[in-house]
Amino acid sequence: MSPQNPQNRRPAVGSFTFRPLDPLRDSELVHSWVTHPKAAFWLMQHAKLQDVEREYMAIAANPHHHALVGLHDGDPAFLMEHYHPAYVELAGLYEPLPGDVGMHFLVAPTDTPVHGFTRAVITAVMEELFADPATARVVVEPDVNNSAVHALNEAVGFEIAKRITKPEKDAYLSFCTREQFRTALETTRAREAATR
Repeated sequence: MSPQNPQNRRPAVGSFTFRPLDPLRDSELVHSWVTHPKAAFWLMQHAKLQDVEREYMAIAANPHHHALVGLHDGDPAFLMEHYHPAYVELAGLYEPLPGDVGMHFLVAPTDTPVHGFTRAVITAVMEELFADPATARVVVEPDVNNSAVHALNEAVGFEIAKRITKPEKDAYLSFCTREQFRTALETTRAREAATR
């Protein structure tokens, strides 16, 4: 996955690109995102700036975990992490298949929300992951109580496989194959076309 991927343009919300997160340069911005009340499920509500720096320096040093800043029309607007689930987050909790990629995303808080923006972000994240031909399936493990993200995940093709217990939360282990994602996009486009 390259930060040089062509822009993903959506007329309603603009375009999305990605760049690697710089743990020092971006830590203040990311700290403001992950400690916001709307980011409760990111589990960093009480983190200090130094905690965020340390967390993302550790990610930068880990060959199995990567953090990216998502840009909306060139401005930082969300955080995306992808990881190898055999080594990070889900090690020992399920049997990974070749081509599995784990994912987290967090949209920056805003006082002026745009309808459909978060769904556009998760779609861009999935497109970025599947832009790598080695990615066969995206794996997520959202908190069982995070109903908003469950709806978003379902909208882009995820299916819940089972409930799992992690040290920090109970989660729904969920999967989305390339084909499931494409089918979900086609369904969305057909529904939008029918309402025009």
